[in-house]
Amino acid sequence: MQFDPQQIVIGMATGSVYAALGLALVLIFRSTGIVNFAQGEMATFISYISWTLIVAAGIPYWIGIGMAIALSFILGLGAERAIIRRLAQHSELAVVIGTLGLFLFFNGLDLSIWQGVPKDFPAPFGRGVLRLGGLFVSVQYVGVLGVTLVLMLIMYAFFRFTKIGLALEASTLNPTAARLMGIDVNRMLMLGWGLASVLGGVAGILTADLLLLEPNMMAGTILFSFAAISLGGVTSPVGAVVGGLIVGILQSAVGTAVLGGTSLRTPLAFLVILLVLAFRPNGLFGRVSVTRA
Repeated sequence: MQFDPQQIVIGMATGSVYAALGLALVLIFRSTGIVNFAQGEMATFISYISWTLIVAAGIPYWIGIGMAIALSFILGLGAERAIIRRLAQHSELAVVIGTLGLFLFFNGLDLSIWQGVPKDFPAPFGRGVLRLGGLFVSVQYVGVLGVTLVLMLIMYAFFRFTKIGLALEASTLNPTAARLMGIDVNRMLMLGWGLASVLGGVAGILTADLLLLEPNMMAGTILFSFAAISLGGVTSPVGAVVGGLIVGILQSAVGTAVLGGTSLRTPLAFLVILLVLAFRPNGLFGRVSVTRA
């Protein structure tokens, strides 16, 4: 069984998309302690808004993207303030069900407003191809990987070196102590949702650039993103990127090297999640929780 180096390149390219959405999942978990199952559908909604502003309304590309990203921030704030905060007063299960409800809401909203006809999303990086030795790499994939790495570095620096990032983590790890230190925990949690929504919106736009924009565009991507953060560590931005690249490469390798491998890609994602949870629950780069007896 031989692996074509070109398939490794393709796997890294698709893995960078999983990593981009994985960063949003990591951000919201580190900021709020919640896994947002609606992250992909919210990202698809923002991608549709971007398409509407740029293509339908004729607004210049980067201005339209900026407006859509600003809207994604407001959308995240509103979702936390109006829904998640109220559900959190009852139980964690209520919050999980709430995110699943948001998943269905945004999926139905996309379908009702923009119908199910796939739309071609304008490419920010062009449609060219780079040749590296005997390998061919799409400029789009290089752009997505570059943006993903920049976002990873920004997230790492944000939580490591900024007061707001430290306050976000403190609000999640020990809300009572954070309040005693003068931190507005509710505001921090709302901010975490807003920032995660921004990252999700960027991931959605990057995905729409690679795929045709349609209501279920992120359905498969969110699954592989969960596999990526499970492998890399749900609290680690570096882990999200490394996990995304590994999952993408495995997906590409299985799809080409194994007979019937294309149909095995989704089961592979579940297998990765199960194996990591069984043998290394914190992931490759996740932090180990220590509890004093």
